[in-house]
Amino acid sequence: MRLLEIIARLRRRVAMALEGPLAMARGREHIFLVITAIALGVVGAYGAIGFRFLISGVHHLSFGTGEYTLEILEELPWWRRLLMPTAGGLLVGVIVYLFAPEVKGSGIPEVMEAVVRKGGAIRTRVVLTKAAAAALTIGSGGSAGREGPIVHIGSALGSALGQLLQVSARRMRTFVACGAAAAIAATFNAPIAGALFAIEVVLVDIRITAMSPIVISSVVATVISRHHLGDFPAFDVPAYALVSWKELLLYAVLGLGAGLLAWIFIRVSHLTSDLFEKTPLPAWSRPAIGGLLVGVIALGLPHVFGVGYETINAALWGKASLALLGMVVAAKLVATSLTLGSGGSGGIFAPSLFLGATAGAAFGQLAGRLFPDWTADPGSYALVGMGALVSAATHAPITAILIIFELTNNYRIIPPLMLACVIGVLLSSQLCRDSIYTMKLTRRGVKLNQGRDINLLKSIRVEEVMEQATHCVPASMPLGELIPRLLAWERPAAILVDAEQRYLGAVELGDVREVLPQAEELGSIAVADDVADRNAPFVVPGDNLDLVMHLFGRTHREELPVCRSSEERFVVGVVTKRTVIDTYNRRIFQADLTGGFGSLLDAVREGRTMEVLGGVHLGEVDVPSAWVGKTLAECEPRKRHGLEVVLVHRGGEEHQGVDGRPGQFPSPDLEFEAGDRLLVMGSARAIRKLGR
Repeated sequence: MRLLEIIARLRRRVAMALEGPLAMARGREHIFLVITAIALGVVGAYGAIGFRFLISGVHHLSFGTGEYTLEILEELPWWRRLLMPTAGGLLVGVIVYLFAPEVKGSGIPEVMEAVVRKGGAIRTRVVLTKAAAAALTIGSGGSAGREGPIVHIGSALGSALGQLLQVSARRMRTFVACGAAAAIAATFNAPIAGALFAIEVVLVDIRITAMSPIVISSVVATVISRHHLGDFPAFDVPAYALVSWKELLLYAVLGLGAGLLAWIFIRVSHLTSDLFEKTPLPAWSRPAIGGLLVGVIALGLPHVFGVGYETINAALWGKASLALLGMVVAAKLVATSLTLGSGGSGGIFAPSLFLGATAGAAFGQLAGRLFPDWTADPGSYALVGMGALVSAATHAPITAILIIFELTNNYRIIPPLMLACVIGVLLSSQLCRDSIYTMKLTRRGVKLNQGRDINLLKSIRVEEVMEQATHCVPASMPLGELIPRLLAWERPAAILVDAEQRYLGAVELGDVREVLPQAEELGSIAVADDVADRNAPFVVPGDNLDLVMHLFGRTHREELPVCRSSEERFVVGVVTKRTVIDTYNRRIFQADLTGGFGSLLDAVREGRTMEVLGGVHLGEVDVPSAWVGKTLAECEPRKRHGLEVVLVHRGGEEHQGVDGRPGQFPSPDLEFEAGDRLLVMGSARAIRKLGR
């Protein structure tokens, strides 16, 4: 904790030292962007280089060598092939589930989610925890790539710089993309592909104004990488030649095969993840189980260990038999799914290249036997297969085409490469609308192609905003008694229930308008059930607000009852249109607040509030002692105090006071700790009362 306090203090001093020069640079926006883009290119490149050396160190400790070689791995005793990935998975489980759960997996979906929903804000601790977890996973033999973690690290560095400089949410997203571009460019020695990856995959909104800094970061990172690692591509690729235009038919078939294999890869990956989630084992132990199973596969095929670049090069140069290629395709697909599905940390980009190269080489050998007069070497099909599989799995054909092109520097590969990549992504997207990255986000309710507004509504559940149901009436209530209540209530609507409080229907004032003139005559004869809408919809606590707004729009009602479940229909609350709209507006503001409002935050001090919306103030208070040890849902700040908790700053860890850093987004299960500082929104009086 003392070290974290020192780091936090150092960050504040750096920000204060840079305040003057940066204020001058901001006056000239173009100069400011160029300077920060160069800085991000530098830190992104050194982050990628440092991560590679970290993997090499872990691998040396695990296997006695700094690099994976099949010759060394095949000589290892069987117990060591089982022990190393298991031990590595155990350490990864501790890191992931004790320090930063978001660092499991490739990390790219988390970056995409941060861009869409959090204004580009990524916790700074991700830099170290992701590097440690991914290096342990890959270095100990886990079947994963290093590109995804490098992108996550580079993006986190970009976000950290944006938080330090207190930039806007729009600019923060650009900084995140700059870090991602620098990471990919430094990894593959491919500046154009790095920039396009950041634009095509990381940024959901492709804006021309963001391209210049992204390209600058990518180029700077490439220059630094070439200086330290040498000016050579990631793979030693053979010369490519199109023997006959008839081959384009074969490359089209290869594209279809890549699309089908990518779909299988996506499905198996997420099926494996679901199976591990359902196991009764502790979450921290699952990566070790995944590592053990990978070790079992490696007893027969050590090719599945690590990144697999040696096997990719063997496929490119035709040094692997058809039988071996077929086996390693299946083994690598399963091993990668086990590593990442169990909670390990690593990327899927390199495994996609592996699958594409080996499957493409196998296809090339078959094509050569069937059509020997007009087919190229199997290595050419391996090369195109790499691009086609990456394109189909990530749904990013432009990035895949440019990476392969920059690896070969040969224009003649473009026609078959484009053909296979486009066919592969078309088939894959038809079989599964989500890519291997966005599938994870879709399950969280984040639909990147539906816009930011729907994403916010899908991320909020009914149970977070529902209120107590105070207008429940029995279905047998006489109409003469019901109408005066509807006229007196602020919201003229009633929920009909039976004797056991089960939902039967709803009545609004508009439903009884036609019988108002005969109210006295019918008052003792008719009952509430006679005028109720038995088909009025209801929702359950787990539904999201996107569904609620759809029901509001379809029925034109102002509130919906909330039932415990669809079967029981026991009324537990109510959700109103006004509450949904108010919550949506607050979340929009909260998302924008993440990346900006630096001057506003600087003005917020304990005991002082700032008006940000009409009648809505922003203030910072210490967590009340009565809240310590309780969750946000248990404290009910909205219901009891009329306040919205916007951000939570952990004492001595992520934030001390207000210095522009975004802190942690509150979730219903977030447990408050002593020393927390809360950024809250509401009336000035409510904020002062809570801060006493």
